[in-house]
Amino acid sequence: MCDTCGCHISDDTSSKIVEVHQSLLAANQEQADKNREHIEAMGAVAINLISSPGSGKTTLLEHTLDRIGRNMRIGVIEGDIETERDADRIRKKGVPVVQLTTGGACHLDAPLVHKGLHALEHQSEDGKFDLVFIENVGNLVCPATFDLGEHERIILVSVPEGSDKPAKYPTTFHGANTFMITKTDLLSYFDFSVEEAKNEALRLNPDLRIMEVGAPAGLGMDQWISYLEELVAAH
Repeated sequence: MCDTCGCHISDDTSSKIVEVHQSLLAANQEQADKNREHIEAMGAVAINLISSPGSGKTTLLEHTLDRIGRNMRIGVIEGDIETERDADRIRKKGVPVVQLTTGGACHLDAPLVHKGLHALEHQSEDGKFDLVFIENVGNLVCPATFDLGEHERIILVSVPEGSDKPAKYPTTFHGANTFMITKTDLLSYFDFSVEEAKNEALRLNPDLRIMEVGAPAGLGMDQWISYLEELVAAH
C-alpha cells in the first residue's frame, strides 16, 4: 500500500483499489470543508503554497512578513518531512507559526492541517488572523490532490528549475489560482523562458493569475503585496 495516498500499487486494477483511493480523498475533502469553516471563523484567508523543494516559498514568506507583518495578523503553518528549520526562520519574524512534520509523507492533508489550525489559534490572544499561509511539503505532485481548506492555491516555480514545469505537472496547475515564477533576479544566469512557462500554464488553466517575483531583490513584491491586501479586503 502506498503510504502517501492509501492506494495499492499492484498489477491488479480491480474496482476495490479505486474505492479505497476515493474513500481517502472523500474523507480528506470532508475535513477540508470543515477547515475552511474554521479558518473563516478565525477571520482569515488561507493560502496554500505548493512548489518543488528550494523554489523559494520560505524566502517569499520572510520578505512578505518584513513588508506587512506589522500591518496584518498573519499566521503560518509550515509543512516538512522532518526538522523545524523553516518554522525557526519564520519565528524570527515574530509571527505565530506551527511546524507540521509528516515523517515521510510527501504532502500535507486536511486532518493534519486541522491540528495545525488549533495550535496556531493558541498562539494568538484572540485566535483571529487576517492571513494564514500554509507552506506545503516541497513537491509538485501529491499536494495537488489534497484540498487543505485553503481559499487560494499558489504554485511556485523558480527560474533554476526550468520553464517546462507547467507542461510536466499539469494536474498541479489545473487546480491553482495563481502561478508565481520566483527567483526572477537569476534570469540572466539560466535558460528559462518566461513566455514558455506562462503560455504552458495558461494553456492548462486560462484563469491563472501569473506573477514574476524575485523576493530578495524586491522584484514583483509590490504586485504580490497588493494581491494579498485585495484578498483580505474582499474577505
